[in-house]
Amino acid sequence: MPETPSDHSHLTNRKRAEGLGSAKRGTEHYWGMIQSSVGLLILVPLFIFTFGPILGESYEEVVLYYSRPFPAIVAALTIVVSWLHFKNGAQTAIEDYLRGTTRKVLIMAVNAVAYVAIAAGLFALVALVL
Repeated sequence: MPETPSDHSHLTNRKRAEGLGSAKRGTEHYWGMIQSSVGLLILVPLFIFTFGPILGESYEEVVLYYSRPFPAIVAALTIVVSWLHFKNGAQTAIEDYLRGTTRKVLIMAVNAVAYVAIAAGLFALVALVL
């Protein structure tokens, strides 16, 4: 049952507006995007630094290289953080501009694409190493 204005007549306008937004998760989502952005600021250069030397080498050399923990961990973290950042950003855009069934279907599709891409990337990395 919707609340009537008199239900909160004792609250000031500021108190009614405080909080996490209309969905109660806006601040949490915002900070998640900030954290993943900062993570990507660190991970992308590290990934380029670790991926660059092995680019164009033979399969055997790539397997040997990614058998070492540092390049494998950097690649795995880059895969996970970048796809989660994509998922959250795309979901925000969809929530802002679409309504109804289309919105729900696209959010589910974006979530599915992101998690499938994470799983495929991590599987490929593990298969390369093992």
